Amino acid sequence: MTPTVSVLMVSYRTRDLTVRALSALRESCPGTTFETIVVDNASGDGSADAIRAAVPTATVEELPENVGFGRAMNRAAQHARGDWLLLVNPDTEPDGDVVSALVAYATAHPEHGIYTGRTLHPDGTDDMRSCFALPTLRQYVAFALGLSTLGRRFRRLGPLFNPEELPGYDRTTAREVPAVSGCLMLIRRDLFTALGGFTPDYFMYSEDIDLCVRARERGARPVLVPEARLLHLGGASAGTSSRKIVMLLRGKCTFVRLRWTPGRAATARTLIAAGVGLRGGLAAMLGRKSPWREVWSARRVWLAGWPAQATEPALTRDSAPTA
Repeated sequence: MTPTVSVLMVSYRTRDLTVRALSALRESCPGTTFETIVVDNASGDGSADAIRAAVPTATVEELPENVGFGRAMNRAAQHARGDWLLLVNPDTEPDGDVVSALVAYATAHPEHGIYTGRTLHPDGTDDMRSCFALPTLRQYVAFALGLSTLGRRFRRLGPLFNPEELPGYDRTTAREVPAVSGCLMLIRRDLFTALGGFTPDYFMYSEDIDLCVRARERGARPVLVPEARLLHLGGASAGTSSRKIVMLLRGKCTFVRLRWTPGRAATARTLIAAGVGLRGGLAAMLGRKSPWREVWSARRVWLAGWPAQATEPALTRDSAPTA
């Protein structure tokens, strides 16, 4: 039987979490036929074999090198047979039948093209990570002045100083959003194929925003479906805090390099650098340990963004289905 949905997951040293996530999806989402496809990014810890043993019906491919999130997802999509692709992080657990909730809404409202749900903390509150605003210079000015930190701490200031996380959005009702997270994203396979999948320049972070920008240019209108809920442990494979921040900033600098004019992109990078310098400098003055000090030391790395990739890595195989 051809599945309605192809659930795509990328694993990198998240063996136990991936097995648990796949098992939870099978138990909690009986309403829609779906296949599961996992691409392991050369974890080197037996993840691929453990996943095959725990979920024999899953398609599992182990890559010879870590190619990052977007390129691994592109690889997973080559195996997909469903009309819909559902991207899910391994550090998640469904809260109800998240697959059916997304597919039901998408079937009734096909004009949106891209769909997400609510990603929640273990206590059931929104973690503010399923949808985002598109990057703007105003956002980077707020970061440069340290105002985004105030916006995150004080809810009333959030919409003004921390617009990136859409703090003023009511996530309990269906509504269109600027961009959705690759942590939980449903997209038609033909749209994903028409877009060429994720832009290969990104290793990790901001590739989902880039995809949504390009999809919106084709008429897509990303939407949040509140009935689709996912518990999100958050960043399980991202490593230390400073390492994660560096990767986040590399993604942001890659986005402005690819999607903004050179002058506007240069202004954005200057503002980002000012914000990191402010946080690192204050920590040094106060004698506090802070990841921002390490991030500032690595500024040459993240200001350059991820290295440009002219094409996808040579990871083809003759038996992989084509879209």
